[in-house]
Amino acid sequence: MSRENSPRYGIAFVVAGIVVLIDQASKAAAIAGLSRTERIPLLGDALGLQLAFNPGAILSLGSGATWVLTVVGVAAVAALFVAATRARTRGRAWGLGFILGGAIGNVLDRLLAPPGFGRGHVTDFLAYGWFIGNLADVALAIGGVGLVVGLLLDQRAAARTTQTIDRTDGSREDAAG
Repeated sequence: MSRENSPRYGIAFVVAGIVVLIDQASKAAAIAGLSRTERIPLLGDALGLQLAFNPGAILSLGSGATWVLTVVGVAAVAALFVAATRARTRGRAWGLGFILGGAIGNVLDRLLAPPGFGRGHVTDFLAYGWFIGNLADVALAIGGVGLVVGLLLDQRAAARTTQTIDRTDGSREDAAG
């Protein structure tokens, strides 16, 4: 199988694995070295380090239903795994890898962190002004932006290809047939 036709899921799974390792290591370091009450400023009030444990989703939404977030997270990981196996481009594989890794990182907290299995609180430590997140959240954002940019570039390339076919053949039907 040529490199051009090789499956892209390997890229997605390697990226996801690296994201999970970095996320879990950074959370362990945050638990070992940061305080829940003191914030360490890195860029003034814009970015700092402070330990927090989030029972909910973004901005603590759903904090009373942590187990529901766990079920949704596990389902999302399964869907992302399937999507990664079907990635048709390297860009999509990279984007899905970041998203899959971020999702796994936060689901691991939900499954294994206190207060108990399936009800665990996500470890956060990156304090952005008015909310606190973690590297899994950063990976989710990177992957999302990467997928959107990739889709836009794919559409642009497809439009250019269509224009080229129209100019050289005079009709789209001739190019498709």
